[in-house]
Amino acid sequence: MFDFDALAHSIVSQTVLCVGDLMLDEFVYGEVSRISPEAPAPVIAVQRSETNIGGAGNVARNIASLGARCIFVGLIGEDEAGTKLKAQLSQQSLIESVLVCDAARPTTRKVRFVSEHFSTHMLRADWEVAAPAAADIEQKLIDAILPQLARADIVLLSDYAKGALTARVIRNVIDTARKLGKRVIVDPKSANFAIYRGATLLTPNRKEFAEATRSRADTEASIAEAAQDAMQLADCEAMLVTQSEHGMTLVTRKGEAIHVPAHPVKVRDVSGAGDTVAAVLAVTLAAGADWETALRMANAAAAVAVSKKGTAIVTSAELRRKILPHAFLAAEEKIIAAGSDLDARLQDWRKQGLRIGFTNGCFDILHPGHVKVLTAARGACDRLIVGLNSDASTKRLKGEGRPVQDERARAEVLAALEAVDLVVIFEEDTPIQLITAIKPSVLVKGGDYTREQVVGHEIVEAFGGEVLLVDVLPGFSTTSLVNRARGGKA
Repeated sequence: MFDFDALAHSIVSQTVLCVGDLMLDEFVYGEVSRISPEAPAPVIAVQRSETNIGGAGNVARNIASLGARCIFVGLIGEDEAGTKLKAQLSQQSLIESVLVCDAARPTTRKVRFVSEHFSTHMLRADWEVAAPAAADIEQKLIDAILPQLARADIVLLSDYAKGALTARVIRNVIDTARKLGKRVIVDPKSANFAIYRGATLLTPNRKEFAEATRSRADTEASIAEAAQDAMQLADCEAMLVTQSEHGMTLVTRKGEAIHVPAHPVKVRDVSGAGDTVAAVLAVTLAAGADWETALRMANAAAAVAVSKKGTAIVTSAELRRKILPHAFLAAEEKIIAAGSDLDARLQDWRKQGLRIGFTNGCFDILHPGHVKVLTAARGACDRLIVGLNSDASTKRLKGEGRPVQDERARAEVLAALEAVDLVVIFEEDTPIQLITAIKPSVLVKGGDYTREQVVGHEIVEAFGGEVLLVDVLPGFSTTSLVNRARGGKA
């Protein structure tokens, strides 16, 4: 369970030390309408171009775009690309850059030529020396990094195999970080995970993971099995395998495996999506999130990143919109009756592999106790459905004079809460039929109930769901509020 706003608020007080391969990303956009008469190659009529901080620098940009501070250490050459990167990083108020200059190598630069109409990459040109930094440069990097470790809440190594993260640099950073009690996340490039030994979390993509573990890594089960040996080799606490449109799988040393499906989005550009994932994992874990929360946040951020052109950053507002999409619907769009409309929503959510939660009540006068239960319920699932007793069933349950507000008013107040994705009004005294139809993964009620008292608990548990009881806030009761308003005793 997590509260997005509370987590976002905590993120802004975190500092991430990011070390890795810095590069200049350039995108040249244009239209292709003919083949060159000089050779069988398409001709791109350039319309515009843009330059971004790329590689590990894009990780730093994403950390800053989410509101956290970033201390960034990277490597540049004595050239125009290096000068551009230094200038662009200096303009980032939340990024403190410490750049080591290596006159013997060019700054890594990638130029991508993109068809504007088809949004496809036609060609990429690279300027780079993909070799480990020389011993003297390596020592300069170590001397630049180690004094910064004490200031960081978490450390992130972004390895693009361009030479900044040599085996010696990696070893010095991880060993010193561990002595200081700092967690280390690694976005690895080497197929030898042993060089990252002692890191907290490794985040390879499926191809990198398959090569490193010599496994097919084509199912959740095969990833979970191969990850155990890999984690033992790397002496890490967890392994996150990103799988593009197939989502992400997180495996911990304790044997826990969590898979989240990818959000359905129109993919415009995958450049830098891995950077976004690493950045979100770093800031959320630093802010105190558990593994599953960090995973879900990173998965949502990846969906935002790939829906943008170029090397993209993700803001907290964009992430919030992706995680709480129904918070931005008009209240009336969230209110439905049981039947075909509900079936269609459920079918769509299940296709996406989303975890569906359910809670219910009369919610006659919404109070802080209700809000706490609803917020906790939403934190335990991807989509929350609230079953609302109709006016007739509320009267039968609560007696004459109730409800105070009619069902439409109560539904609109509930639907206005961003924690609520759907409100379904039901006529029966209990939501047993609704629960049977929905088959939620999690059934939530206030802690003033026992598990056995929760209507539908046996149905939910029969198909592998769970019952979650949330501690209630003392002193809040709709009945007592109504009595006080009518001049009676609470």
